[in-house]
Formats: sequence, C-alpha cells, structure tokens
Amino acid sequence: MIQTIDLRGLQPTPAELLALVPRASTDVTVALEVAAELIDDVRARGEHALLDQAERLDRVRPESIRVPQQHIDEAVAALDEAVHAAILETIRRVRLASAAQVPPAVTTVVAPGAEIIQRWQPVGRVGLYVPGGKAVYPSSVVMNVVPAQTAGVRSIALASPPQAAFGGRVHPTILAVAGLLGITEVYAMGGAGAVGAFAYGVHGIGLDPVQMVTGPGNVYVAAAKRLIRGQAGIDAEAGPTDILVIADSTGDAALIAADLVSQAEHDELAATVLVTNDAELAASVERELERLAETTTHSARVTAALTGPQSAVVLVDDIEAAAAFSNAFGPEHLEIQTEKPEEVLELIENAGAIFLGENSPVSLGDYSAGSNHVLPTGGQARFSAGLGASTFLRPQQVVRYSREALAEVHANVLALSDAEALPAHGDAVSARFV
Repeated sequence: MIQTIDLRGLQPTPAELLALVPRASTDVTVALEVAAELIDDVRARGEHALLDQAERLDRVRPESIRVPQQHIDEAVAALDEAVHAAILETIRRVRLASAAQVPPAVTTVVAPGAEIIQRWQPVGRVGLYVPGGKAVYPSSVVMNVVPAQTAGVRSIALASPPQAAFGGRVHPTILAVAGLLGITEVYAMGGAGAVGAFAYGVHGIGLDPVQMVTGPGNVYVAAAKRLIRGQAGIDAEAGPTDILVIADSTGDAALIAADLVSQAEHDELAATVLVTNDAELAASVERELERLAETTTHSARVTAALTGPQSAVVLVDDIEAAAAFSNAFGPEHLEIQTEKPEEVLELIENAGAIFLGENSPVSLGDYSAGSNHVLPTGGQARFSAGLGASTFLRPQQVVRYSREALAEVHANVLALSDAEALPAHGDAVSARFV
C-alpha cells in the first residue's frame, strides 16, 4: 500500500537526493488569492467580516469574536481531571525545556573601555493560532504559549475557530488550557481571517496588532502568514505533518508501523517515510502498515496518507546512506531506531525534532516529552528551526565605548569612511575630539 524507493547500488548527488524525496502535492500559492481576500475583508470590515467568515467557513456564527472571561472560567472548571493533570505536567516539562532556550546576556570587552553587550529582547506582543479542523489541539496551546511566556512576552492573544458543536464557542478544552496558562485574551476566529486580524488589529473588539504570529494551520493559514510577513513576523508556513524513521535490522516492525500510523492519522497529506538498509524489516513494516490501516480509528485518512506520493519505504545500502537521505528530506520528526542511535545522530544535520531509540516515539513529543511539537514541515527543517523561546527573542547588540576607547579607533573609522567615500561618518567621530 506504500510505495518503495530502491536506492541500493546508487550514489545519488545531493541534488539528485533532493529530487528523489517524496513530497505531498501541496502548493501554498494556490491559496494566496483566497487568503488575501479574507484578510482584506477583515481590514475593511473588522468584526463583521470575522463573523461572516465564521458563518461561511466554520458553519457557525459566534455570539462575539472576543471570548468572555466567563467562558474560559467555565471551561477550566469543567475540564476532565485526567486531562487537567496531563496538561499541568506537560506545561511543567515544556517550561523547563523552553527555559534552556533563553540565552543569558553576555558582555564582551574588545578593548579597555570598549564593550559589546549581547542581549536577547522578547517581542512585546504575539498572536498564537490554534487550529480546530479535523482534530482539537489543546497541546498546541501549551506549545505556543509556554515558550512565549518563558521568553518574556508581555502580551499574548490566542485565536481558535468557533465550533458548531459548541454553539459557536471555541472548543472548551482549548479554552481550559488557555485559562490554566493565564491567557485571558482569546478570540473565536479561524483561518486566514484570524491571521489578518492579528497582523492588522481589529479596533472594534479591542484587538491590537501583534508583532508576531505563530502556530500551525491549514494551507490558507500558511498562505495568510506569507501575506502578512513584513507587517508581523511569523514562525513558519506550516504544512501537513511528516515523520521519517531510520531503522536497521534491530528495528521493531510493529513499533515502526505504529509510529508511522500515529502521524498519518493527522491528515491525508501527512508524509510517512521509512529509510532502512534491511529489506526484511521493510517488508515486515509494510505488512504491519496494512494491518493497522484497516483497524485504526481514522482508517480512510491513514490509508490516504500511506498511499500518497509523499509516503514511501526507502531501501538503501547502509545507515550512512539513510542519514544522507534523511538530511535531504529534512523531516519534521525524525526517529532513529537502530542498534547505535547516538552514532547515527552524529550523521544528522537537518531535522525539526529527533527521537532516539524505540522508547522515544514521536507521539511522546506531540504531548508529554517536554519538547515543542510546533516544527518545520515540508523539508523546511533544512533551513528552519522549530518553535521555542528563541522564536520570540531578538538578539540585540548594545555598544558602550568610553572616550578613551573611541579615541583608540578614531583613525580606523576615518580610514574606512574615506575608503567608502562617506566622510560624514568619520566626521561624526572627529566631532567628539574638537
């Protein structure tokens, strides 16, 4: 049911590897026109546009876009005890891991009286998007909010689509998690319109513009994030999830198949890839995938993902070739299930998050590992990082020179400003020694 790519006996170049990696046939550009219309509508008509869009796209018209605090409090009070406990522990773990991503300020003395201070300044206000389509993602509330709070962001707004099943309210579990995290500014709005509302603000409901928009979403959310970039920062243009497993003969076929299916249930376009140098393991995994696809809850969705062009079993000559293929793929989630996973890790350059050994499945990272599950998709891990406290921090250099230290480099500034035919630069330094 899943395609096989046989690279045994081949030595593809880096460019050839990039051409060989399986990808979903999605293109954000096809959604740009619709996303632009939705954003322009919000800029022109504000809350009325958001209400109309909710009625048309989410099949429900909320009573208001801004969620009353009473709704948040009610959701916290009604939260299932087991979910409540799980969320609190996840918050604790993610907060600990996020704290490690905040660098300390560092002062470098380049000469007596000449200092460069490196500091990391949080953005002042962010808009966090939590999707609400095929599944409900309270875990995404944690993964967005906790790093922002850890970075020191002062003002946090959260948006999630209104739910027809709950009378136009944001899903109560999402509201409850927001309440547990102390988030009081929540909006019942979804899709491209929500992204536009964050970027440009909606005066009528007290929604001030944000400096950054983060969080996963569908292709229209990704397109909207591309469109508002420049007005506000973004984390990434998130697409369908993907998982790549590197395994050798020691891999457990049942566990590998279970992990692949766990990501395939997200979306029909989810990419599930096994790269192995063991043909018998590959055959065993394929049999397990067929069995699980028939019995899992979201069977049709999983089958569509496994049989899509974005999923494959890749046969290679050795683990070095497997690592090279993985680096070309740039997986959002990379599992290493080999005899010596730490040695394979040394070969890995590109991955959103890496899970070592059979007891570190991707679904652990989705919920309770302490790592962040908002990660670069579609090969973007080749040049981008996942969401973390650093996402909300801007490195700034602070320059502090004494008069004596400035005098020491006065001649250097004059020489360089003359070389660049910008004499006023040098004059600005000379003016201090008249």
